[in-house]
Amino acid sequence: MTSEPNGKLLQEGTKKNIVNLFPKQGECSYVSCYCEENVYKLVEEVTKSYPSELNKCFAVFISNQSRTVPLWKQRAGKDEDRLIIWDYHVIFVYHPEPEKCLVYDLDSELPFPTYVHKYVIETFRTDQILKPDYFRYFRVIGACEFIKEFASDRRHMRRPDGSWIKPPPNYPAITAANSIHNLEEYIQMDHSKGPGQVLNLTQFVQRFYKPAT
Repeated sequence: MTSEPNGKLLQEGTKKNIVNLFPKQGECSYVSCYCEENVYKLVEEVTKSYPSELNKCFAVFISNQSRTVPLWKQRAGKDEDRLIIWDYHVIFVYHPEPEKCLVYDLDSELPFPTYVHKYVIETFRTDQILKPDYFRYFRVIGACEFIKEFASDRRHMRRPDGSWIKPPPNYPAITAANSIHNLEEYIQMDHSKGPGQVLNLTQFVQRFYKPAT
């Protein structure tokens, strides 16, 4: 995979091109422990720079009922495998072609972006080695819907006394037309509630990974 000098295309082989939505990871908006807002800012950037690609982009919330999701290769991980257990995590997925899908994870040690198959193998591995309480579920929301409907006043990052658990981003809290805070609707993994579609790990792989034939 190579990048053209203008930074606008990722090219694999000679037949198919993929828009390079974010040429440099270091230029992306990022605040530790605010992954949902980091992804919102990525969607916002696509909306401004590549609006024709927006319908191929997704915000993906990863969590479960027990709010314990193990992910490997995370920068916040402490052991050799960089394993950490989050209450939830959010990634950006770009699916421009049936056989091409990229994951952008600003908290990962993997390349930015990483093809979905490699990302799944390195980050999620398999549920078969885990107790059911640690199974990962994925709420997949189209970027167009996410940018319009998502809202967070950051209340989940405040202690009872009002102080911050982690310093918030320096831009205003994200609001939507009908809400100032609906983050919980995205994190909870009830199939019958909330935006988008909830998938298990196998379904997520089937949704976004189609091997070349």
